[in-house]
Amino acid sequence: MKEKKTAVTKQETLAALRKPGEIYTVMSQVTRMPFVMCDEETFDDEVFLYYRVEDAKEKAEQLTKERYRTAVLKIEEKQLLGFYTNLYTMGVNCLAVNDGTDTSIKIQLSDLVRRKKPEEMPEGKRVIENSAMHLTALYFMQELRRLEKPEPTEQIKELQEELLAHYQEGTFIVAIQEDGQIPVLKQKDGSIYQPIFTDVIEFQKFSRGKKMKMAAIPAAKIPEVLVPDAKGVAVNPFGVNVQLQVQRKKQPSPNA
Repeated sequence: MKEKKTAVTKQETLAALRKPGEIYTVMSQVTRMPFVMCDEETFDDEVFLYYRVEDAKEKAEQLTKERYRTAVLKIEEKQLLGFYTNLYTMGVNCLAVNDGTDTSIKIQLSDLVRRKKPEEMPEGKRVIENSAMHLTALYFMQELRRLEKPEPTEQIKELQEELLAHYQEGTFIVAIQEDGQIPVLKQKDGSIYQPIFTDVIEFQKFSRGKKMKMAAIPAAKIPEVLVPDAKGVAVNPFGVNVQLQVQRKKQPSPNA
């Protein structure tokens, strides 16, 4: 990618992001979500956006060389608002636009799409979101799958501890089928996990085409609603798919 910098204004970029014509993001094949990266200088949690598919592919190839599993996804114009809004539920606060090119610029998500924080919503209308846990889970799974035989590095241990701390503080969505039963996920080894969701968007991925209700359950109460024989919970199974072993008298621990 080019290194010579061309001046690009914030207002030009905001206008282009709203009506880009074509726009692409780098996806994580591990989490099935936009690839997230923490800026080493600003500590912004960012995703990568490109106007040219060639530039997006070049970034994806660079990350592949660093052993991250990535792909490029085109975002259709009708999907843009949903894509940007979903970044809030992921804990992302920054857009790295054309990173690595001569027109690179960083835009704060709040400058592009504004919305009330969940805690600012009136009683009875508050939505369930666990953005801090979701973000940590994204980083955790991206790092865990970098190596063919990942070892518990210090970084992974720190992310694991942070993930569990967020889990214990959270309230999650539990799916309930039309017949009152709770759906389960059976793994290849025969073990059973019960799906739970950090937010409504993740729940909707799972319930699409099915009639399901939502129940909001604090983490401390989840062991009480576990189905028989469940080894634990699968957080956002159509996304990060982090499996936690949950027992009544033991602390949950990530299961790689």
